[in-house]
Amino acid sequence: MKTQVFRLLCLGDVVGPDAALFLRRRLPAFRQRSGCDFVVVNGENAARHNGLDREGAQLLFAGGADVITTGNHAFRQKEIREELDGATALLRPANFPGHLPGRGWGIYQAGGCRVLVANVQGTLFMEALSSPFEAMEKILAEAAGRYDVAVCDIHAEATAEKIAFARRFDGRLSAVAGTHTHVPTADHTVLPGGTGYVTDLGMCGAVESVLGMAVDVAVARFVDHLPTPYTPAKGAIAATGALFELDPFSGKCLSVAPVKIEET
Repeated sequence: MKTQVFRLLCLGDVVGPDAALFLRRRLPAFRQRSGCDFVVVNGENAARHNGLDREGAQLLFAGGADVITTGNHAFRQKEIREELDGATALLRPANFPGHLPGRGWGIYQAGGCRVLVANVQGTLFMEALSSPFEAMEKILAEAAGRYDVAVCDIHAEATAEKIAFARRFDGRLSAVAGTHTHVPTADHTVLPGGTGYVTDLGMCGAVESVLGMAVDVAVARFVDHLPTPYTPAKGAIAATGALFELDPFSGKCLSVAPVKIEET
């Protein structure tokens, strides 16, 4: 039996192993307290040096992530490439070249609902991939009639590209959540056609940091212009994202609100 209101939690980019461990500890209680039916987490930077490794993925799934999305660092860690083809709940952007390992979307069961989750990557100021708009159109055509609610993580640099993407699919996707910039935006809204939207979910990472990375290293890179390797910052961690309330019968979004999970 379908739940009357489907609660979808989306969390922004996980930055570093400590952040993955934080979600392993804190996400289960938050999920239970907020009554989430389904959780999507972007694991893009959960490994120590960008990308996602096996340990990070295991921690996120153990913490309650139903699906892990990624982005431009999807293939950074060689070990995860072996996992992409076999892991149905681990996604990489659908508009990466088709011969690469993994999948860009899947349909999952939760709360009596069929949940379509898609992952695409923007192209403005990023890699010259194929169009995320065309990729999403193909996904919707292939999945037609097989889902009740649909969400897409668009991993993109340009805010305009994310907004345009949401407008293009307003009324056809239940929720569109932007990732990649690690800074949560304050534009949570339900678009006229019924799609819940936020330009960027933010991140799960150290509060005292530069986008989750150690402050001294990040500042030095801008001042000295040397390619010093980034390292995840230490200290208190917080996770930001959005909670979408969806109507599983119409597929429309009823409301969307910001979420912040902090150390207690």
